[in-house]
Amino acid sequence: MNISKENIDDLNAVIKLTVEKKDYESRVDEVLKDYRKKANMPGFRPGKVPAGMIKKMYGNQVMADQVNKIVSEEVSKYLHESELDILGEPLPSESQESIDFETQDNFQFNFDIALAPEFEVKLSKRDKLPYYSIEVTDEMLEQQIKQATSRFATSEKAEEATEESLIKGDFVQLDQEGNSLEEGIQAEDVVVSAVSINSEEAKAKLVGAKVGDEIVLNPKGTFNDAQQVSYMLKVSAEEAEQIDGDFKFTIKEINDYVPAEMNQELFDQVLGEGIVTSEGEFKAKIKEDLEKTLAYESEYKFLMDAKEKLMGKTEIALPEAFLKRWILTVNHDKEDINAETIDNDMPKYMEDLKWQLIKNNIIKANEIKIEENDVLEVAKKSAKMQFMQYGLSNIPEEHLESYAKDMMKQEDQRRNMAETAVQEKVMAFVKEAVKLDEKTVNREEFNKLFEKN
Repeated sequence: MNISKENIDDLNAVIKLTVEKKDYESRVDEVLKDYRKKANMPGFRPGKVPAGMIKKMYGNQVMADQVNKIVSEEVSKYLHESELDILGEPLPSESQESIDFETQDNFQFNFDIALAPEFEVKLSKRDKLPYYSIEVTDEMLEQQIKQATSRFATSEKAEEATEESLIKGDFVQLDQEGNSLEEGIQAEDVVVSAVSINSEEAKAKLVGAKVGDEIVLNPKGTFNDAQQVSYMLKVSAEEAEQIDGDFKFTIKEINDYVPAEMNQELFDQVLGEGIVTSEGEFKAKIKEDLEKTLAYESEYKFLMDAKEKLMGKTEIALPEAFLKRWILTVNHDKEDINAETIDNDMPKYMEDLKWQLIKNNIIKANEIKIEENDVLEVAKKSAKMQFMQYGLSNIPEEHLESYAKDMMKQEDQRRNMAETAVQEKVMAFVKEAVKLDEKTVNREEFNKLFEKN
């Protein structure tokens, strides 16, 4: 057996592998012996079928299987031992001659490979990158506090409806004279709120209304669309489309939500027991949490700016023709991926690959290590963000870690988190290597930064 590499250019090479009869003969014999032991054919006792007959029946197929296994093993071994840095995977060479396992004893296999380009990522304090911190304004802080007090609000019955009241009542369909239709649509215990209604006329009728009042509304003009009419009147979407007339809405109950008071009970509910003990401490902690949340956005913007900077200053040549072949090969079973779609998507793919190579180069050149704990920390941050979306900001550390570890058991999620951990380590390195131009901006100014891109 002989294996070697022949360079075509800086980015493409061919691995040539010769497999001779002596390389596979003993393996084939062992398989055929096993076949003979298990063979059960008419006229022969089990395990006594002539070896020649077994070889005639299965020899070529077994030889093909064993030769292909040897090829796969030897190519993988060669790539590992030679420490070749390749892109994608080896592909059967376009110049590969046909193989005939019925007539040949010795075989020549050729595989095209793409060599990872050699380049250097150069960073110094002469490189300047902006870092935008989003200012936490009093308005933003008050909004967060309002959300907290609303989340733990209590419901109280009210005599008169306000714009934000929840109004429960019954709908009854009316005829053209304003009388109730016996066979018309009726819906009981429907809850509406003036704040969710676009019609100013309908809203004016509800605001100030009292229990027992009867209000005439046209659902088609009152609610946003047929789907909402369907929900309110408890009819099908098709029926809702046909409705165009007045209904009487009789108010049975009015409820107002009273925001929670600023007291120790609220502090404990929002942040956890005993974390803060005064309104001043509560606001400071809410502001701190808000700053941490906004920091994620700042980090994302820095990532975009760093990526643009590094991509722009690093020249990387890529073997595009090979990569197109490889993508088409690994996606051969997907109907929506073909040569045309690959051509259209190639610029994006090349950009993603270039960025991946740059990150890998930084990691390798600077001996950056990604530990299991780094991935866990990413998982914990992800878990915390999920809980915060539901207003849960006081999850105990042990519960947060347990939830994060459960997330990491899912292969796709773990892979994404590991990639995020890599990216965070790379960005931390970049921050230290370049000069940061730190700027504080308001939310509107920060959002406009993305419009420029």
